[in-house]
Amino acid sequence: MKNLNEFVLECDSIPKDFPREERFAMVQQIRRTALSVHLNIAEGCSRKSEAERKRFFEISRASVIEIDTALDIAHELKYKMQEELKQLGIYLVSTFKQLTGLIS
Repeated sequence: MKNLNEFVLECDSIPKDFPREERFAMVQQIRRTALSVHLNIAEGCSRKSEAERKRFFEISRASVIEIDTALDIAHELKYKMQEELKQLGIYLVSTFKQLTGLIS
């Protein structure tokens, strides 16, 4: 998955300038969820049955949506401006589409 590593790295870097009080709340949640995307894809690839693979890819895709929601909230709270989230949004959409392809 071409942009998956970039997606995870961008998710790690985006929250660096969130308010200090978010360091152990939203920031950690975004980072854990981004890692979960990657790990569930890896685990899904190791499964023998197609149904099991798809289930892990579905979990991964749900995590992508969770990150998107967290970033929407961060934007609403003015932690990040829309322009600052643009590249991550590109990676997010690309990862979502790739996962949808793996599930279909």
